Amino acid sequence: MRIAIAGATGTVGRHVADAATGRGHDVVSLSRSTGVDVVTGSGLADALEGAQVVIDVTNTTALSARSARRFFETSTGNLLEAEERAGVSHHLALSIVGIDGIDSAYYAGKLAQERSVAGARVPYSIVRATQFHEFAAQQLAGAKGPIAFLPRLLMRPVAATEVAGYLIEVAEGGPQKRASDLVGPRDEVLADLARRLLEADGARRTVVEVPLPGRFGRGMASGALRGAKPYVEGTLTFDEWLASGR
Repeated sequence: MRIAIAGATGTVGRHVADAATGRGHDVVSLSRSTGVDVVTGSGLADALEGAQVVIDVTNTTALSARSARRFFETSTGNLLEAEERAGVSHHLALSIVGIDGIDSAYYAGKLAQERSVAGARVPYSIVRATQFHEFAAQQLAGAKGPIAFLPRLLMRPVAATEVAGYLIEVAEGGPQKRASDLVGPRDEVLADLARRLLEADGARRTVVEVPLPGRFGRGMASGALRGAKPYVEGTLTFDEWLASGR
């Protein structure tokens, strides 16, 4: 099967490409490095020629609701239009577990993306997953200085490799609309993960947990992002991921 991956060079995208190739699929990378820009639509028509499935794992650093919505609505719209013209039979979008009641900040963009996918003519699947194990490192990288102030986040992190494998399974199974959610094996707290990561790396920084205000902050601290059964559960814990060399 010819599978095009939007965001193929990102945190999860590279694992999706590896998983698809490992299962014998023909992989097409949709990224700026390959001459494709999903925000402008440049290069999409040629890249999607002959593709049966598009897996969208694109991301943005935008945190405001307006900017996040603009990115996801624009990129998703461009993908879906090009897919319809190319005869793609399955659009698969990666989203986030538990965001229905948190239509704010970045999550507003992901909800807008889901609405765009569900309202299009291309048959689709939406896979929601919890935060990746890499999320703690990303948050630490954005918190400059010897003291890292991190938001209170109750989470159930999952390995990006397991997310990738699950996405390929869904791609192979055909359009499902809302597929089962994928969550990690253990309940965790972001600040605790960050401290364990720093200890494993031999880094001397202090992590201070700070509850964020507003709907976004309350949603992160509520436990909603850990998901609710029924769901598919990953097996690799955060500590096992740390010990694996990442």
